[in-house]
Amino acid sequence: MQIVEMTRQDVDAVSELDKKCFKISWSKKAFYDEMENDIAVYFVAKEDGRVIGYAGFWHIADEGDITNIAVDGEYRRRGVGAALLKELIKRARSEGMNLLTLEVRRSNTPAKALYAKFGFREIGMRRRYYSDNGEDAIIMALFLDD
Repeated sequence: MQIVEMTRQDVDAVSELDKKCFKISWSKKAFYDEMENDIAVYFVAKEDGRVIGYAGFWHIADEGDITNIAVDGEYRRRGVGAALLKELIKRARSEGMNLLTLEVRRSNTPAKALYAKFGFREIGMRRRYYSDNGEDAIIMALFLDD
């Protein structure tokens, strides 16, 4: 498996993966827009040239807000999500960020466990954050200067 920065050539595969992984997916245009967004950083996980996961964040001031982490269902529980998250944290540190934040569905126990494994802590909640079913989002943060 390789973790590399996402390019415009990866957008079709990333968009398809996003549709498979999320009830509310981003449009292909949104991913192309992210490639032009100066504050956006995205990585893809590839195996044999095939995109099997992706992750990204926005770098705002001295903080990063993780927008998405997704792994193809066939490759879950094989360390792909952890490798992507590790790469995001490495980049955040190299860019001098003090904090990484994210929102995760209250019911997404595997994702919350992964984030906790890397030191993320629950710091709040956004009530009825997800429009598909009104589920709450848990806000998690990793303080990089700890």
